[in-house]
Parts: sequence; C-alpha cells; structure tokens
Amino acid sequence: MVNPRILAYQILLHIEQKASHPDRMIRTVLERHSGLEERDRALMTELVYGIVRWQGRLDWHIDALSRTKPDKIAPSVRILLRMGLYQVFFLDRVPAHAAVNETVNIAKTCQPPHLIRFINGLLREAVRRGSNWNRPDPLKDPALHISVTTAHPLWLVQKCIAQMGVEETLAFCEANNRVAPAVLRVNFMKTDPERVAASLHAEAIETEPSPLLPLALRAHAPRKDITRTEAFRNGEIQTQDEASQLVAHILSPQPGERVLDLCAGFGVKSSHIAMLMGNEGEVLSVDKSAWKLEELSLNSERQSLGIIRTLAGDILQLRPETIGLFDRVLLDAPCTGFGTIRRNPDIKWRRHIKDPYRVSQLQKELLAHSASFLKNGGTLVYATCSILRDEDESVAQHLNELDSELVVEDVADRLPENCRTMVSGPYFRSWPQHHGIDGFFAARWKKVQGPLPQL
Repeated sequence: MVNPRILAYQILLHIEQKASHPDRMIRTVLERHSGLEERDRALMTELVYGIVRWQGRLDWHIDALSRTKPDKIAPSVRILLRMGLYQVFFLDRVPAHAAVNETVNIAKTCQPPHLIRFINGLLREAVRRGSNWNRPDPLKDPALHISVTTAHPLWLVQKCIAQMGVEETLAFCEANNRVAPAVLRVNFMKTDPERVAASLHAEAIETEPSPLLPLALRAHAPRKDITRTEAFRNGEIQTQDEASQLVAHILSPQPGERVLDLCAGFGVKSSHIAMLMGNEGEVLSVDKSAWKLEELSLNSERQSLGIIRTLAGDILQLRPETIGLFDRVLLDAPCTGFGTIRRNPDIKWRRHIKDPYRVSQLQKELLAHSASFLKNGGTLVYATCSILRDEDESVAQHLNELDSELVVEDVADRLPENCRTMVSGPYFRSWPQHHGIDGFFAARWKKVQGPLPQL
C-alpha cells in the first residue's frame, strides 16, 4: 500500500527543486497511483497544498527551535519538518504523537541517523511548547506579525501595507489562506447550469450557483477531479474563476468580429470570448509557448468552438501588416499573479522583491504594442491577476500618457449589475477579501481616429 505522506513528501521535494506547480504534480501522481483510496488522496492533497500555503509560518517555527542555522538545514530535512509541524498545528484529526512518528518513519527511509534524531527532537519540542510561542508583536512590528501569522513573504506584506494599510493587508493575507472553490463556467451553447449541476451531482460533486454570474457554478472541495467528469469531457464546463470571467465581459466581444487575444496561454479566456461571440467571427490566440497553444486547441475542440486560431510567437515581433487589425484586443499580461494566491499558494515563495518592477516594464511595452493592432473605433482591454499598483494602475496610466488616440472607458457599464462595485476609478478591481473571488485588474480603452481636440 502506498503511503500518502511519502507521496506528499516526494511532491514537495520536487516542487522545491524544480519550481513545479503543485496542481500539475498532484494530478500526475494521482494518475500514476489511480488505485489510491479516497481518504489517502485527500490527505496527500491536503498535505501538499497546506504545507505550501503555510510554508513561511512553518519555517518560522523551525528556525525558532533549531540550533542549526536556517541556511544550513537541507531542503529535504526542512520539508520533513514542515510536514510534521503542519500535521501538529493544522490537522486536528491527526494526533500530535502520530504526526511525529509518521514523519520520523519517512525520515528513516531517506536520512542518516543524526538527521533523524534532529527531526525527532525538533518536532517533539514543538509538541511540548503547544501554543506557547513568542510571535512578533502586532503593534511594534505589524508587517512582521502579518508575515509570520499569515505565512506571506515580509517584502510582499510591506509592499501591501504601503499600498493599502495594515488592516486591509491583514484581511487580504487572511483571505489568501482560505481555500477557494472550484468555479465552473457553463457553456451555454451546449447546456445550462441546472443540467450541469444535476450531472455533477450524479458524480458526487455538489455545486451551488455563483452569486455573481448566472452561467457559473461553485464547487467547494470537490471529491473528484473536475476534468474527469462527463460534463467537462463533453465541453459543457470550463474551470475559471469569476474574476477571470469578468475580463471577457469587460472586453464585450460581438458576433462576427475579429478579436486578438495576446498572451493567451491555455486559452481559458479565448474560449470564453468565442462563446460570448456565439462562435461567429474570428479569435486569434497568440502565445510564445507552442505547447500551451496545443492545449488551447484541444480545449477549444472540446467546447466545440471553431472560430479560434492560434499563432505561436513573440508578441513584440508581430506587426499589423502581418496579422491585420482587430475590432477588439485583449492583453492578459504576464504578471506576478498575487491576486491568485489562494489558488496558487506557491506563487508567494516563487516571486522576488524585484519582480513587480521587472514585470511592469514588460507590461508597459506589451500594452503599447497591443494598441497597434486596433481598428479605429476598436476596443483594447488590459488585464492582470495582480493586486499591485505597479502592475495595474501605473501601467494603465503609462499608456494614457503615451497614446493620445486611446480614450479610457469606464468598465462599470460592461459589468453585470451586481459586480459594479468592483471598480477603482474607471478600472475593474476585485479582491478576495471583499468579493470572494480572485484579485484581478482590468482597464478598457477605445481607439479614436486622430488625437482628441484640445479644450
């Protein structure tokens, strides 16, 4: 029988060494061990996501207890310590002594005797301490307190405090640690939400209507891989958070138009755009990763969307003379992704303090180039899944100052009525702590012929 804790350890070690995405690693391992019992699958998944989510806090406990300098603890040993501490602190159904014993048993399979003793001693000391820890004072050092208690990098917490204050930063970080539901966009060209809900119920997946979008369902902690359901195989659903879905609504594509989706990735937004167009017109999806576009094509075929074409290449090398002009252009720009931490907790630890600035420079260049593909009267939308102004308002303002032929349009009128509070000035802005969806930003412009007259 395969030990789910050993599988979790192997996944976490691979993530540490290769910077792999947890969801893809978990899916690969579950496919390889298809006979794993449901409770073992759940435990393995809980350990991987939970440990990645709370990694910073677990490391703080390790460093507080260890007599060995933090940088001298090997990654394989630190992962075992995180596993033991996570079960002690966060899994009520696992007795503390059992968590220690299970972790030590795994250590015996891969660590020398002196490190086994080190792991055993540190975990037992953590159990003895219970809740008696000298954590950072929230009044003397609020940034460090939030960083430790909510397991977020200190530099990110400090940046958020400078942008939105201590209370809002704490609320944001706490929201990031709440497990997000799986959100399913229903393909109205094939079915409706009621029939999808019934189909999923028959496969032991319970859903509820999204409070924000009529063609979306939420599934909390589904016990089955959504991609293995009949509804998914038939192209009736696509996993996509409501915030991401709202981007296509802001773009407002119409049947018969030419639409350009830049940085299309796996094409989740491309397929939503094509669906809103009633599968009439043309969507050109561009990305530099050809393998992503292959998955995009398969995804489009699954959903019976025939108007999507793909083009692999560097966006900055494309020219209007080559691909023509478009009625609508979407730049779903590469970003730090900090608005999706609750779904992708590993992002917290993979980003660097200089990344927001670095990526914002690329975003400005990509956005200015994206505007060159617009017809007169065409619409440009810029979107990120970041919550940082460096990547959002600052980038939008840069384009405002750069191109006099683009007029900023208020996004509120393009949003469903119950989503119109998700605005910041003329821009779209969603927050996990306020709206229960991912943190997204979007701006919209209309291209006018020639410069605006001076008033």
